[in-house]
Amino acid sequence: MAYGRWFEEFSVGEVIAHWPGRTITEADCTWFALLTMNQHPVHSDAHYAATHTQHGQRLVLGPLVFSIGIGMTVADVSGKAIANLEIERIVHEAPTFIGDTIYSESTVLAKRESRQNDRGIVTVETRVTNQRGERVMTFKRTALIPKKNHATLGENAGKNDKTGRRQAQPGPPRTAPPRLKPASKRSRQ
Repeated sequence: MAYGRWFEEFSVGEVIAHWPGRTITEADCTWFALLTMNQHPVHSDAHYAATHTQHGQRLVLGPLVFSIGIGMTVADVSGKAIANLEIERIVHEAPTFIGDTIYSESTVLAKRESRQNDRGIVTVETRVTNQRGERVMTFKRTALIPKKNHATLGENAGKNDKTGRRQAQPGPPRTAPPRLKPASKRSRQ
């Protein structure tokens, strides 16, 4: 299975089920809270969450749900992307708890060729659900995707020509990096 898709391989209205799902562990939640410096006790204090929240348990951080949800889509949507152009309308629709397994599914909303003939713009809406089939998050994103004829990212980029040599790639000439002179003993002290 190829990683990512060419622009030509997307169809408006197509629904893409991303696999596999991902179970969110306590370690995932704790490390993500530490990494992002989110110190809200609803994510890290089990006693607080049990006694002071409507859910009676810790919540998984919304940005973690988003990160995993979008990560699941990369192999099918943006694995060949030149760039993500926009992420919009992130909607938290239900809570996610430690131990929940989430799944993502995307619908291709739009596609159009860019001004350059070797790429196009694709917009998808992704829905993230839990193991009970409840939708927990929805978001839209737009990516710049190469076409099969793209000079450096396309199907034939870097392949051998008829003589067995690698095809030249456009861009600046490649030169060897300058050699550094060894430091003298005095400069090391």
